[in-house]
Amino acid sequence: MNSRSNFSSKLGFVLAAAGSAVGLGNIWRFPYLAAKYGGGTFLLIYLILAITFGFTLMIAEIALGRKTGLSAIGAFKSLDKRFGFLGILASLVPIIIFPYYSVIGGWVIKYFAVFISGGVQASAGDTYFTDFISGSVEPIGWFFLFMAFTAVIVLCGVEKGIEKVSKIMMPILVILTIIIAVYSLTLDGAMEGLIYYIKPHMSDVSAKTILAAMGQLFYSMSLAMGIMITYGSYMKKENNLESSVRQIEIFDTGIAFLAGLMIIPAVFAFSGGDRSMLNAGPGLMFMTLPKVFASMRFGGVIGTIFFILVFFAALTSAISLMETIVSVFMDKFGWKRRFTGIFVAVLACIMGIPSSLGFGPLSFISWMGMSVLDIMDFISNSVLMPIVAFFTCIFVGFIIKPKTISDEVKATDGTFKAEKMFNVIIKWVAPVFLVLILISSVASALGLFTI
Repeated sequence: MNSRSNFSSKLGFVLAAAGSAVGLGNIWRFPYLAAKYGGGTFLLIYLILAITFGFTLMIAEIALGRKTGLSAIGAFKSLDKRFGFLGILASLVPIIIFPYYSVIGGWVIKYFAVFISGGVQASAGDTYFTDFISGSVEPIGWFFLFMAFTAVIVLCGVEKGIEKVSKIMMPILVILTIIIAVYSLTLDGAMEGLIYYIKPHMSDVSAKTILAAMGQLFYSMSLAMGIMITYGSYMKKENNLESSVRQIEIFDTGIAFLAGLMIIPAVFAFSGGDRSMLNAGPGLMFMTLPKVFASMRFGGVIGTIFFILVFFAALTSAISLMETIVSVFMDKFGWKRRFTGIFVAVLACIMGIPSSLGFGPLSFISWMGMSVLDIMDFISNSVLMPIVAFFTCIFVGFIIKPKTISDEVKATDGTFKAEKMFNVIIKWVAPVFLVLILISSVASALGLFTI
């Protein structure tokens, strides 16, 4: 068995975990949901849920990893053999997500290359994006390039690869986000978008709003993917677990809020206040925003900065997905990091090809109107993640008991300030809401109703 790697410092752990949490979900999904569900109302609900519901799930996962020193596939089984299946389910999530996520990462590199070479007007064409993704060779080339970036960093290891890169990219990402957010607020008509974004609209408060905010936590905080368990297994005992989780939340929620400041005022200014332009998914990133940048003064420069920002966000999340898979195979088979990293990269390239070609040569493969990429997203995000999170709550709340997690949190300095809240949420609140999230996310994906 290989000796366990470690992050060299608390800062390294926090930035790496925050890098995992800050991904494409923050940049295109959070602004869309905030615009759809009442702006400031959604922000307030999301913040409350992040410091309660999200905090509880994240601290449970990180503590499980640090206590056992194992990735998800071994952590649950080591504490109770009956729950070995949960480790397998949790490990399947990043295995499914990583390939198609890297396909989208390739799209980001493509757009960065287009903008930096002066192609802002071309990228704003109505069919530019669909023509690109319906190709057969070019999308795969960009996909492989993104995969190569990710693999090189993971092959360098936890401290010399993941931690070192996170310490560089995360501060740059924050600075770039602030620059674009400030610029967006200077556009004519942007104030209308800002007011809508930060002003609560209590008439929009509903069960759907709350469920949408809770569902966003999974995308936004890397929960129920085995990632936080894996990163927790690299965390030293002397690092305070509770304060680390709070800092990760501040990073993640702060970037999500700034993403809204970047996008919502700019789109409002471009569209004359048309909220429908803030459509979810790739359409916002690769169709709407290029049109916005093309209409801006200095749009080429701002667009270039934006897509390098998005690349950093996508890369830090992809690194955590790949590292989780690498850790699973290393724990399971005792393989060396270099061999495991190459194996996982090749496997992900093979698995990602159908998603990359799913809008072109393989577009005939569909289910319920979903492409191959959408099907993978549905299985991982709408089905597996809520199931994994639900059983994690049952496992912690009723099998190993919350005291097991509390003792791990207290291992550093004997304190766990939010222990009472944690105990109530992990046993009674989170399981109920997770069942509702599973039902609503599946129903939404299948078109029974929309969130």
